[in-house]
Amino acid sequence: MNAPELMDPMVILPHAAAAEADEPELQLPDDWLLLSAPDIGEVEQQLVQAALSQPSLSAGTMVQHFEQRFAQRVGRKHGVAVASGTLGTWLALRALGIGPGDEVIASPYGWHQVAHAVALVGARVVFADINYWSGCLDPVRAEARITPATKALLVGNVNGHPAAWKEFRALADARGLALIEDSTEAIGSRYQGRQVGSFGDLAVFDFSQPSALCCGEGGMVLTDDDALASELRYLRTRSLRDRRSVSVGSRVPLQAAISEPTAALAAGQLARLDELLATRKQVEGWYQEQMQSFEGIKPPYIAPDVDEVHWMLYTVHLGKRFSVSTCEQIIDDMAAQYIETVLYCQPLHQQFHYIQQGWQRGQLPLCERIADRAVSLPFHAHLAADHVKFIVKTMKDSSVNVGAGAAIY
Repeated sequence: MNAPELMDPMVILPHAAAAEADEPELQLPDDWLLLSAPDIGEVEQQLVQAALSQPSLSAGTMVQHFEQRFAQRVGRKHGVAVASGTLGTWLALRALGIGPGDEVIASPYGWHQVAHAVALVGARVVFADINYWSGCLDPVRAEARITPATKALLVGNVNGHPAAWKEFRALADARGLALIEDSTEAIGSRYQGRQVGSFGDLAVFDFSQPSALCCGEGGMVLTDDDALASELRYLRTRSLRDRRSVSVGSRVPLQAAISEPTAALAAGQLARLDELLATRKQVEGWYQEQMQSFEGIKPPYIAPDVDEVHWMLYTVHLGKRFSVSTCEQIIDDMAAQYIETVLYCQPLHQQFHYIQQGWQRGQLPLCERIADRAVSLPFHAHLAADHVKFIVKTMKDSSVNVGAGAAIY
């Protein structure tokens, strides 16, 4: 069976064009099984049309509506819509007064590289290693990195799996640190009876692909603190009434808001979120069924305190006999069958900006061990059971070809 035989015309969406002209991204043909694809329905289209008919395309009622509904769903007092998760984290750090001379402890592991915001405010990011099973920042290792310069913990719900929030809340309170919840990779997951986004002093979401709630580009910062919410809104955008202000430059704001059509699309996705998550759960079930015969991989892990996980991507953790180069060969083999597959992430401490600051491979061995062998497969609502069967079979066949000749299933 080859890939085109499985294709449904309603499934195939053109691959997004490259974001930067100087680094063009290969544009995939129309007959690929894509890593992610948005699920847009009638509700979203109607709301976007309604937003387009209004006299203002920014800072209107649709943005306010989305902020209020999203905050209510997660159980927070305030929601501040922003242009991306990274910008939301930048605003959160600035609202907390964090800048040059300060340190923020964060994980180097994640799809959305939100820790870049620490550098953008002039502070120093201090990486700590992860929990091998969950992929989230480890609270014990994070505590070991605290110094007098540490001002905050930036803790992520990696690929949808909640972090150890009980331990991190206790650590932040005991050491007098701000706790920022990076939920850019998670929506709908639950930990000890509460949704992700309800644990940090501030929580940051991102609504770009491959998020289950996708509005192209956008994000949200949640908080229960009135003063922080006010500062976030001030820093988010410069309003028309500030155009002749002399004092506004004392805390320079950023143009980091979302538009009315973007908020309308996001509000429609939010209204259908339970449906979207349920459909993705069905796809996850098909993967789980096919993976039963795939020996030598680390199965999806859910920690004891976690009630429910909604994965951002379906990620397979291959065994120790696979290396980065063999995983890249598997990705090439998958591409030959029209399947878009990627390594989950390049750890931040192995990226140029942080290497320049003295970070190097070998300092965070658990993160490196996971990242070298974490392969993400197509995961979205447009996949059918036969698509998933074909994807897993193709990966199994490739793993035999590159895995020292021994079958692993």
